[in-house]
Parts: sequence; C-alpha cells; structure tokens
Amino acid sequence: MRRTDHLLRPDPDRVVARLFLPGQELASSGRSRAAAVLERVRTLDDAAVERELTALTDAFDDRHHDLEATWETHFAHVCHGSDEARSMPAQHRRLVGAYFTAEYAVQSAALFNPSMVAHPDQSGLPAGSTRFVMTLRSTGEGHVSSMELRTGTVDVDDVVRFDPSPTRAVQPVVAVEQAQRSDARGYDITFPADSAMNERVLMPQTPAERNGVEDVRMVRLEHADGATSYAGTYTAYDGRGISIQLLRTQDFETMSSRPLSGPGARDKGLAIFPRQVGGRWFAMSRADRESNAVAASDDLVHWHEPVVVQRPEHGWEAIQLGNCGSPVETERGWLVLTHGVGPMRTYSIGALLLDLDDPTRVVGRLRSPLLTTLGDERSGYVPNVVYSCGAMLHGRTLVLPYGTSDSATRIALVDVDALLDALVAAP
Repeated sequence: MRRTDHLLRPDPDRVVARLFLPGQELASSGRSRAAAVLERVRTLDDAAVERELTALTDAFDDRHHDLEATWETHFAHVCHGSDEARSMPAQHRRLVGAYFTAEYAVQSAALFNPSMVAHPDQSGLPAGSTRFVMTLRSTGEGHVSSMELRTGTVDVDDVVRFDPSPTRAVQPVVAVEQAQRSDARGYDITFPADSAMNERVLMPQTPAERNGVEDVRMVRLEHADGATSYAGTYTAYDGRGISIQLLRTQDFETMSSRPLSGPGARDKGLAIFPRQVGGRWFAMSRADRESNAVAASDDLVHWHEPVVVQRPEHGWEAIQLGNCGSPVETERGWLVLTHGVGPMRTYSIGALLLDLDDPTRVVGRLRSPLLTTLGDERSGYVPNVVYSCGAMLHGRTLVLPYGTSDSATRIALVDVDALLDALVAAP
C-alpha cells in the first residue's frame, strides 16, 4: 500500500442557498417577524428594490445555480397564504425571497469518509483508464452532514486525477413520500440537468435525517438480467437516533431514498455486495455494534438476521469492528476492507477475504492493519482516525479513498495481488 499526494480539505466557500426563517415568535403587535419583514419590503419604491437586487446579484449570483428561482421559491414558501403578498410586483417578490434566504457552507467543518465507484459514463477514455464517482461526507455549521460528489479518472499507470473543483453547489428538487406525515422517510430527488455531477449536494431532507446524511457506501450493482445500477446505504441521523437509508440511482441525476428494515439493518454501516450470490443479495452488517456479519435480502430493502463472520480478536480492533465499504469481487474471494477500533480510540483499516460462493465463510483476515494514521493524519475533528466507505478496483490496484480524523480525504493505492497473498496466508 502506498499513499498518494492527494488531499481534499473542506472549503468554506462551497455554499448553498437555503430557506432562512427569522424567529417566528410574536411581537407585541401580535404580528410575526416574517410579516414585519414583508411589510418593510412592500414599502420600498421600485428604484430602491432594483438597487437592492442589483447589489445582491453582483455579490451572490456566481456562487449559486439560478439564484432568482431560489428567491422566488422562498418567497412562495413564506407567503403562500397571503393573496396580498402574491400580488406584489415580481421584483418585490424576489427581494422578499432574498430576505428569507441564507448561505450555508456545507463543508465548513469537514470533508471525509469517501466511497468510490466506476462512473456510469466510461466513453472517450484512453485504454486502461477508468472514470470514477466519489461520494464524500461534508459537514457544516451545527455538525450537519450532507453527501457531495466528485469525479475524476485513474489512468493505466494508476495516476489519480480529480476533475476541477466545483465553484458552486447545486441542490436537488425533492418530492417527499406521504408529505402530509411528519415522520416520512422516503423521497425522490432530481438535480438540474444542466448541473455538473461534482456540483451536486444532497442535504438532509426528512425529519429522520435532519442532522445528517452520513457515510454513504456507494456500490455499482450488477443485476441478474445484465443491467447495472447504483445503490448507496447511509446513516440517517435525526440528532438523537440513527437509521439506515438506501439511495438508488442510474445516473446520479435522479435518485430515490428509502428506509431499510429487518434485523440485518440495525445500527449503521450496512454495505451491499455488488451482485447476487445464489439468487440473493448480501451485505456486510454490524448489527451487534462490534462484529462484522453478513446479512441476506431478497429485495435490497428487508435484511434478515445476520451471520457473524468476524469478531474482535487483535489489539487494534479490540473495541469494535466494522466494514469500510462494499466487498470487492476478486478471483480468490470477496475482498472486504474493515475498520477496527483499538486503544486510545485509534481507528485502523484492515482486510477480510470471504468465499465467493458462500460469503459467510471466511477465507482469510489480516492480523495487522493495512492502514493506520501517520503524521498530520492524526490531527482533526476526531483525532487518530482513518476510515473509508468504499474502494474501487482498477486493474490489479485497489484505489482506496479514506478520511483522516473526520476532517479531510486522501488516497492510497493497494497492490491487490500482494494483499490477497497476505490474506490467504493468514486464514
């Protein structure tokens, strides 16, 4: 295993425009603060409104996708019950919307815990190159986590190149299932067709995930009929409890999110195998919160009772084990990257090899870590952590993106043949 020089740090300039509602407490007059703001803008003459909008556009337009449409949407949200407000001139409506809009820096605190999969479009590449999509967990104010995307290529010589960093962040249009219910957990999203993939950000959408869309483990699925799709399990965090959701997509433009169920989907860290085995789907599970297990499913939604395949054994994993993303298929077995927590709450990345035809049978496991924190990787929001949500096989190299101390993201390259030899030698 060797580290590359890549380092993705959080960028506070990466912002989204989201609805801002000043306190709705009633003033002594009995009117809400929103109503007062609306009335103040209504009294401005046309020239004053134009000056305000021109200054706002100059300052903010290049940081956002269709900012005027966002202002219109936020105006409609705040003033939906007021016929008088809807009769305001268009420019006044936009200015009202601007007063109820705020920028939020989605990665002001951290950019970490990545997963990597082959891009759905592999056209136009030189022989031996692979285009990839990387999911990243970004964390902003209030420790709220979102999913971001990055793209790039790995060439025939295993040189990793990221596409240029995005200058803006784009949010999707969301349709929530059973919108009348406060506990709805399923939704569909569509990003603007003219947005670049690496501009797209999925922030929390439902009460179940209001505090975080965390640690997406994305995998490219190969279906029995030859079709392919993408699925990503993630932890939904509401500020008190957690649950597991499943993102599904064909193109990373339109996605669906649905809750998972069953004993195999308890806790967090479910990671789906890329294809069925014996007509069933399988996934790595950590339902008991400390061991690696394998659970089966007939529909990718309900996960049956897991079978434990690896318990904490060595010092560097004595507190708990988990996976670092979906298993990777090799000719010698399912290669599973694992994480172990040891003394001083240090996180390390290890590896496990499972039988291709029976994923509950262990072929080998590393006795020592594959990757531990070194140097400045030890310092961050949560010190002494290396963690990944999924690696990508490129020829005979495993491209391993990993988060360091819940702060930044780096890349390591693993010699697959050497790793498999080590696993088989340590059954």
